[in-house]
Amino acid sequence: MTVSLPPETLEVLRTLCDDAPLAIFDLETTGPDRLTDRIVEVAAVKVSPDGTVGVFETRVNPGVKIPREATAVHGISDADVADAPAFSSVAPDLVAFLEGCDLAGYNLRGFDIPLLAREFERVKVPFSFDGRRVVDAQVIYFRKEPRDLGAAVRTFVGREHTGAHSALADTIAAAEVLAGQLTRYADLPREMEALAAFTAPVEGRWVDPDKRFVWRDGAAVFNFGAKRGQTLADVASKNPEYLDWMLDADFPEEAKRIVREAREGRFPSRK
Repeated sequence: MTVSLPPETLEVLRTLCDDAPLAIFDLETTGPDRLTDRIVEVAAVKVSPDGTVGVFETRVNPGVKIPREATAVHGISDADVADAPAFSSVAPDLVAFLEGCDLAGYNLRGFDIPLLAREFERVKVPFSFDGRRVVDAQVIYFRKEPRDLGAAVRTFVGREHTGAHSALADTIAAAEVLAGQLTRYADLPREMEALAAFTAPVEGRWVDPDKRFVWRDGAAVFNFGAKRGQTLADVASKNPEYLDWMLDADFPEEAKRIVREAREGRFPSRK
């Protein structure tokens, strides 16, 4: 497969390839957990110092069910990967493609690299990130385009935010920012219920505000600790003492409410 990068993009990226190719890559996965989720698609574009471009792209059968919440994000279903190779088959070719490359992408350090490292470990295919220079476009974006209140005041109010981190000054600034956003974006809802829905988490993947539980195919799944990746229902059935420990420990009240109801046989559900 060949990919034609815009000439100006290729030229800028080529200047980064001083003594090694640069591979820009991305993963689609079964979910947001970099410790337990699996790859369902991997793609990489390699730019060499001489300007040649190589492409690696494949779907991957993760060997586990793809939750419907993940399919809603990337559009890849169990049927789409039914005949795809397992990662154990893909890994050697991916290692060969990335040989000697520096790496780039978006949110690589926070997600893609840790998850890819675990996939290589799982199938026992050696791959080292040591010595590879990594450029994360998300880090550049966040550092050059801050998303704090001061930046919002400059963008939507047109002034500097004096008195930052004073509660009253921050409150007034937040009010001005919200009004400025409603003024600038004509398509924003003007009704409170609709606007609240617009600002809710885009994927709605979390069961509770503290992210102790995540939705998987409409069921609550542990997102931390020894039971990470297991459903609340399974833990309640097989290891109820774990739930008792949570009720006695220092967990947020909403998480405790969910656990308390689970001990009574009532579980959160999502249709």
